[in-house]
Amino acid sequence: MTTFSSLGELRAAVGADLGTAGPITLSQERINGFADVTEDHQWIHIDAERAASSNFGTTIAHGYLTLALVAPFLEKLLVVEGVQATLNYGLDTVRFPTPVPSGSDVSATATLEEVIDKPGGAEVRVKMTMTIPSSTKPVCVATVVMRIVE
Repeated sequence: MTTFSSLGELRAAVGADLGTAGPITLSQERINGFADVTEDHQWIHIDAERAASSNFGTTIAHGYLTLALVAPFLEKLLVVEGVQATLNYGLDTVRFPTPVPSGSDVSATATLEEVIDKPGGAEVRVKMTMTIPSSTKPVCVATVVMRIVE
């Protein structure tokens, strides 16, 4: 975990590697739960028998489930002390270069890309790259935008 004692210290660290977090296992139970919550029951995510005969050979996690791991990974990778709040503001880019087979362990690395001063705080951009051991390609690459309130 990278901890910054202030927003000023964070500003000075643009370009820094924030480390690695994880793994988080995307079990079939977790995938099924996500399907229920989002009402996305596409067979490739929940029908193990049918998915076994697909090109993937197994069920795969929803891309948005993989993306949802941004929150717990960032919680472990970036802490700014002495601020009122850190809020999700959005995403600039999101790509899913390769699917996540059920049961995969997902890990993430992060880089602090930009800190832009805003009234009452700053807008912070962090590039997250999520990977699984069975692939040379990332499973998700996203530029996460946060607002930090001083």
